[in-house]
Amino acid sequence: MKKLLAIGIAMIMALASLTGCGAEAKTAKVIEIELTNEDYAFGVDKTQPELLEKTNEFIAQIKADGTLDEICNKYFGDGTPEAVVSAKEDPSKDQLVVATNAAFEPFEYKDGDNYLGIDMEIAALLAKYLGKELVIQHMDFDAVCLAVGQQKCDIAMAGLTISEDRKEYVNFTDSYYKASQKLIVTADNTEFDKCTDAASVEAIFNQKDTKTKVGVQTGTTGQIYCEGDEEWGFTGFAMECVGYKNGSLAVQDLLNGNLDYVIIDSAPAACITEAINAVQ
Repeated sequence: MKKLLAIGIAMIMALASLTGCGAEAKTAKVIEIELTNEDYAFGVDKTQPELLEKTNEFIAQIKADGTLDEICNKYFGDGTPEAVVSAKEDPSKDQLVVATNAAFEPFEYKDGDNYLGIDMEIAALLAKYLGKELVIQHMDFDAVCLAVGQQKCDIAMAGLTISEDRKEYVNFTDSYYKASQKLIVTADNTEFDKCTDAASVEAIFNQKDTKTKVGVQTGTTGQIYCEGDEEWGFTGFAMECVGYKNGSLAVQDLLNGNLDYVIIDSAPAACITEAINAVQ
């Protein structure tokens, strides 16, 4: 996977400080086992059934004509990401207001005032398809569906896994992407080397107690997977689950020695570990 932007100057400086006293810098690795299987979709304002219908039409179109594959190739292949510019919100204009958490590379992230990512490029095309001006509102991940549910935004586009509890706030579109949760550990960790599937990884998790700390992005499937939720079908684990505003901060704390593991979505996991390891 190509190296992407948006890990942040503050994080890089913090990582650099690890090597400042002569200590060998730690690196991270992703355990390439899918712990979950999820469908990503967009969450639409329940009071706008026409927007849901039009967005589903749009998703079907970009799947059929190859546009979705072209966008994904910009972030997983040899294509070049395109920046997306947000207009200022103006109730007097015909706008599509998108709620997102722009700290979830490669689906949404920022480069200065511009937005990049799979979801953001889809958002730009969706706004054009609808004949509307695009407005992007960046917020904490766990506020994204709530903002749409309160009619503050029209649609949530933030690497959202379809779930029953989120349906309380939004109507989900058809799925556009298959995702999973993956485990990140320090590069010298060997305890999962013999694992071949999710069950073998979870067997190790089940041996841990609250002395083991696992970092997640607050409000994401990773947190629900670790803490457990009957509706999601996750039993959870006894490990202490520590929430962060984004996955980069969690991985940084892993390398700082404050966490044992990090569990986040597979695509961000790959992006974050590649970018962090590159500065070691």
